[in-house]
Amino acid sequence: MTLSKIWVYGEEANGTASANTLELITKARELAPVVEVVVGGDGTALAASVGEHGATMVHATGDLAGGMQGVHLGAALAQAVAAGTGPDMFLLPTTYDGRDVAARLSVKLDATVITNVVDLAVDGDRVVGVEPVFGGTLDVKTAATGDKPPIVLVRPKSFTAEPSGGAPAMVMPLATADVGASGAAKTIDKFVEESDGPKLDEAAIVVSGGRGLGDADNFGLVESLAKLLKGAPGASRAIVDAGWVPYSYQVGQTGKVVKPSVYVAVGISGATQHLVGMKGSKTIIAVNKDPEAPIFGVADLGVVGDALKVVPKLIEALEARG
Repeated sequence: MTLSKIWVYGEEANGTASANTLELITKARELAPVVEVVVGGDGTALAASVGEHGATMVHATGDLAGGMQGVHLGAALAQAVAAGTGPDMFLLPTTYDGRDVAARLSVKLDATVITNVVDLAVDGDRVVGVEPVFGGTLDVKTAATGDKPPIVLVRPKSFTAEPSGGAPAMVMPLATADVGASGAAKTIDKFVEESDGPKLDEAAIVVSGGRGLGDADNFGLVESLAKLLKGAPGASRAIVDAGWVPYSYQVGQTGKVVKPSVYVAVGISGATQHLVGMKGSKTIIAVNKDPEAPIFGVADLGVVGDALKVVPKLIEALEARG
């Protein structure tokens, strides 16, 4: 199979293209000579950033008046394929909206969806996605078959966003389609979590805490250390399930995948579910009182000690340095 054109589902973050979008564009331009972005909205906010990373065009539906992204974009993309103006493959991030669009598009096209992809290639006449299974201990390859454009959902941080120096992408309208009764669904409000630091999945430094902290009150140590390092706090699934911190803090297979320059694991044993979400970090530092904890198997630097004694000393030293 020769891919001539790939469409990437684009999402906006802070007035520009999201990190997930730029990661997908970077990978897409390795696979096809033409990379274009599709969005629900006017697309102008994304044009400069996606163009800089290699996309040549943004297909925008225009104002959806609060309508659900998946409903309208799924129908619009299927309509483009039927008209012969669609791509050879769709790439979408594994986000709430990305999964919604992919599912609805799959049904309308009766096309294959490959999910949880961490790498992607063209092998002969097939698109092949690499997916981790069994908690990330084994990778399997899944090939898309059939005559419809494959739909691929990619796990965040699987690729590195790299600018290519392109000009701002052109913005062209994408015709919407009749969605029937589904069009009545509206987004009434969105919850935006307040934060005074970098986002967890975009931070260069992440400090995560686990059960080794003892109780919820001690999670403040993690937050203080993260703030001093200008990083973001994270957490293991165990303390999220225990109600110590919100789900948005969770790092792991069922939480966020992070790939910072430095990852500090405080009181985290290192269960496979957690390792899946952070093992791509450039430097991993672990603090745990159990010398046999699995986290030390992936750590570049390990401190065997009680987190409640080690972290306060580290905070004290950082504060002394100003």
